[in-house]
Amino acid sequence: MADRAATLAEALRLRAIFEAAGALPVETAILQPAEVLLDLYGEDIRARAYVTSDALRGEQMLRPDFTVPVVQMHMAHGADPARYTYSGEVFRRQEEDARRPNEYTQVGFEIFEREAPEAADAEVFALFFNILKPMGLRAATGDIGLLIAAVEGLGTTDRRKAALRRHIWRPRRFRALIERFSGRAPVPETRAALLAARDPMADAGPLIGLRGPDEISSRINALREDAQTPPISGDEVALLDAILAVRETCPNALERLRDIAVDMPAIQGAVGRLERRLEALLARGIDIASLDFEASYGRTQMEYYDGFVFGFHAEKRPDLPPVATGGRYDALTRQLGQGREIPAVGGVIRPGLVLDLGGAA
Repeated sequence: MADRAATLAEALRLRAIFEAAGALPVETAILQPAEVLLDLYGEDIRARAYVTSDALRGEQMLRPDFTVPVVQMHMAHGADPARYTYSGEVFRRQEEDARRPNEYTQVGFEIFEREAPEAADAEVFALFFNILKPMGLRAATGDIGLLIAAVEGLGTTDRRKAALRRHIWRPRRFRALIERFSGRAPVPETRAALLAARDPMADAGPLIGLRGPDEISSRINALREDAQTPPISGDEVALLDAILAVRETCPNALERLRDIAVDMPAIQGAVGRLERRLEALLARGIDIASLDFEASYGRTQMEYYDGFVFGFHAEKRPDLPPVATGGRYDALTRQLGQGREIPAVGGVIRPGLVLDLGGAA
């Protein structure tokens, strides 16, 4: 494992490359307000972040990544267009693999640009690709936007679509919802009994917890409404599964997705964006014929990505996390922009891993 001094020197080298690409260096606080992160990701974030408490500022989290504070900074004070770079430590709890560090350095590059988003995607990817090319890493790409568009096109209620969108980044939960909404999974007996009861609150006993009677009744009514909703058709589930199964080189993936779009027109816009992105990558010298595309790629990452996603992996070291990851997060700027939004894309490199794999120049 690279020592701290060498890692910091490598971080400075990488940041200089991003500065040469027009990025403004920025800093963010190590302690971040927990409220913002909890609003974005829900209570799940507690499983991978260090949480502390401040008498005046309330709950705080050691910075789990840079993107959220950088977006907050830009939406509050930044001019458009803008490019930023940063370097520093992030903190992630490790509950399954003690060999993985819970504190490590990231170097990042972000573009906030309203014009030609596919060109910005290609610029960020090509910059990372060329930095890491000497290391012989496997590059993987995907597009969360395809899955979001497919969910939006399902012939079901807005409530069900919202639930599926929320769990796109949790594949097991997403699959469980698909099984339930398509009628393939039986309703649990306890829930069935609850929904059948004329007055579910009649024998409930004293209330325990934060939810009041009105909130509980509202939830029961929502479950009853869902139980009466027709199931998602088998054809739509099959098309969704076909999208999730796409794992090809980029040109082949594009052709496969075009075929699926004939029967699922809702994804045509996302397929068009993929085509323009591939054209922009080709124009930047990327060999798209050998570039991998996985429709499910990025679904277990931080869930602010809502479009193009990418990662670089050391295939001979499956024990290591990705050396670099990134993607598009337009929706995050909308959530944090207080009425404003701007298309945005970026990525991060772990300089410690670059050194460990012998990739420093």
